[in-house]
Amino acid sequence: LMASTAYSRPSKPPGPSTGDRRAPRLPKELGRIEPKKLGIGLVAGCCLALLTYLSFARLFAIYSPVFDSSALVVKNAPPVGTTTVPAVVEPQPLPQKGDGEDDKDVTDPEADPTIPNLPEQEAVVVQKNEEPTKPSGGGPEAKISCDENGVDEGFPYARPPVCELAGDIRISPKDKTMYFVNPSGAGPFDATGEKKIRPFARKDSFLLPGVVEVTIKSVSSAASVLPECTRRHDVPAVVFSVAGYTDNFFHDNTDVLIPLFLTTSHLNGEVQFLITNFKPWWVKKFTPVLSKLSNHEIINFDKEEGVHCFASGHLGLYRDRDLIISPHPTRNPRNLSMVDYNRFLRRAFSLPRDAPSPLGEATSARPRMLIIERKGTRKLLNLGEVAAECERLGFAVTVAEAGGDVRAFAELVNSVDVLLAVHGAGLTNQIFLPTGAVLVQVVPWGKMDWMATNFYGQPAKDMRLRYVEYYVSEEETTLKDKYPRDHYVFKDPMRIHAGGWPEIAEIIMKQDVKVNMTRFKPFLLKAIDELQQ
Repeated sequence: LMASTAYSRPSKPPGPSTGDRRAPRLPKELGRIEPKKLGIGLVAGCCLALLTYLSFARLFAIYSPVFDSSALVVKNAPPVGTTTVPAVVEPQPLPQKGDGEDDKDVTDPEADPTIPNLPEQEAVVVQKNEEPTKPSGGGPEAKISCDENGVDEGFPYARPPVCELAGDIRISPKDKTMYFVNPSGAGPFDATGEKKIRPFARKDSFLLPGVVEVTIKSVSSAASVLPECTRRHDVPAVVFSVAGYTDNFFHDNTDVLIPLFLTTSHLNGEVQFLITNFKPWWVKKFTPVLSKLSNHEIINFDKEEGVHCFASGHLGLYRDRDLIISPHPTRNPRNLSMVDYNRFLRRAFSLPRDAPSPLGEATSARPRMLIIERKGTRKLLNLGEVAAECERLGFAVTVAEAGGDVRAFAELVNSVDVLLAVHGAGLTNQIFLPTGAVLVQVVPWGKMDWMATNFYGQPAKDMRLRYVEYYVSEEETTLKDKYPRDHYVFKDPMRIHAGGWPEIAEIIMKQDVKVNMTRFKPFLLKAIDELQQ
């Protein structure tokens, strides 16, 4: 507030000299008013000024975002039934196997204590080389940004391109096209104004030819030759594929479910999925997860005849490494983690256990162990002997093969404290373990350090599980019955990796193991120690 001048007037008023000034009239007029009437007038004037001040103060207090921001948000919300365009985060330049335990994973050519509070709306970021354009008719701004960073430094797997759009978007599955009203023509388009993407979350040259290609077509205005909308949606669209190695539980998660979680979990179910390479059995199998991410019926992109119109959407999915989610300014701006994914799955499948059973003298409960049995390759040949030793050490042991009923097996995994398995897709089921449980990985012969760590070891640590790994010796692998001891399989296993995936699949992935119980027992004891920490 400004300081009052009533007691700080200058000794000489500014302006012309006193002789040039007219005599003030107000004192003379006041002198003619009776003191009683003057007092009443002053009181009335003060009351009127006070009433005016209170009225304006009340108005300010109601509508000021400083005093009542929540009220402002509610009062400024759009009327029910109107369509709003969610803000779109445009990527900045980046740095950078089913439930069945059979041979499906051999075909792969590449081998926070609480859930974070997510913002209701993302910040709008525009690529430096593109400017949003607003149609002259007053419609929504047209924006498009594509993350095309194919390879992440330090990791050999390529990422697919992902595009985010906002504006007038018309999806015609029959034409395999997303029509995008883009007055400026700016964007990552070719000379014909098109951008083609195969929306599968693994950039694999072997797989991608089998993925449906979708075209983003930039058009100058809605007056152009555009298909008429047969249905308008007030939620964003996400178009993606379930091709590739799906039906291998490792790839179900790494190539579809985790990227879908990373791309859409912040939308709280208000998103429309359009799936290419549609597999009805796969959608049914993972309905608990898909329905947790979207409140809307999934559209079969391959058979849909209508034209669906949206104000925003994605073509493709963001992904990180296999079973790994790391902070990233554009791929993961909300800093989600594998702990968040683990807890999300518990909610999706209604899994009750968040922590292992307490051990010690205060409780008579035995720690529960699940040993996943493999029937194809990498079998644990002395499984019965291992299970018996675990029982002698105090575990309550269950032996089971992962099956097609995801919910049933998720419930079984969530009920145990220790999960033990030979390297393979079955270890992916660690995503259902309670936080603090133990994962024991038996690693086959063949210099498998990198694959064991990056596929299952590091993800376990990222999910705050305790991790124990056991590397078999050349005496514990059936490869000793197939190759002489002076073969490079034993003398220089890295030569297997130098031959690429075909040689890894043919040699390493087709062995079975028979662990030496004397050598293996300390690792079982370590699992007990980990539970007691």
